[in-house]
Amino acid sequence: MKKLIAILLLTATTWSVTSAQQVDTRRKIEVYGAAEEEITPDIIYVAISLKEYFKSNNKDKVTIDALEKQLAAAIKKAGIQESDLTIENISSYHYIDPKKKKDPGFLASKQYKIKVSDLNAINEILAGIDEKGIQSTNITGYDHSRMDEIKDKLRIKAIANAKAKATVMAQALGDTLGKALEVTDNNTDTGTPQPMFKTMAMRAADAPMEESLDIDFKKIKVNYQFRVVFELK
Repeated sequence: MKKLIAILLLTATTWSVTSAQQVDTRRKIEVYGAAEEEITPDIIYVAISLKEYFKSNNKDKVTIDALEKQLAAAIKKAGIQESDLTIENISSYHYIDPKKKKDPGFLASKQYKIKVSDLNAINEILAGIDEKGIQSTNITGYDHSRMDEIKDKLRIKAIANAKAKATVMAQALGDTLGKALEVTDNNTDTGTPQPMFKTMAMRAADAPMEESLDIDFKKIKVNYQFRVVFELK
């Protein structure tokens, strides 16, 4: 029994000494570094919805195929690559035929996404499509061709900003800044803040062509912030 108690006491003492040795007694300083940049998107994704319609009295239908050919021609004329035009959805809607009230017909509708670098190109595209066949247009997203490069540069700047702050504070304390012990990244790259619009008048169904599109992007801010813990010497 005495031997067992001695072993337990020895184990407890050893654990206590080991725990004490694991306590980090280094002097530290914690700072936050940040960096931001204003950029103007140079890639904009615009959705255009086209719909079939009758010219008069449910006769002479303008088909979705005819409208799509107009869109393709307008895209080419605007200098946009064919690969930058994709079909997002296909749907249909009812129309009432006075002669067939119990058997309503269907008209097709197609939604497209166009990648552009200049929003003025959208005006040119819309001008090349039968106005009555345009159901709606709207911006669905945006990006920048150098976004990854910009984000990497901001990460480096934010860390450098943290180090500069810590260096000044260490000097004020009469110490020397040591190596970084911890870096905390709470930034998320799931999305970028939406840009503000100076003016926006997207074209809705049956709106006059003169009101088609008048958009100008303001710059947006992309920023990064890091928490960094440095050792003091």
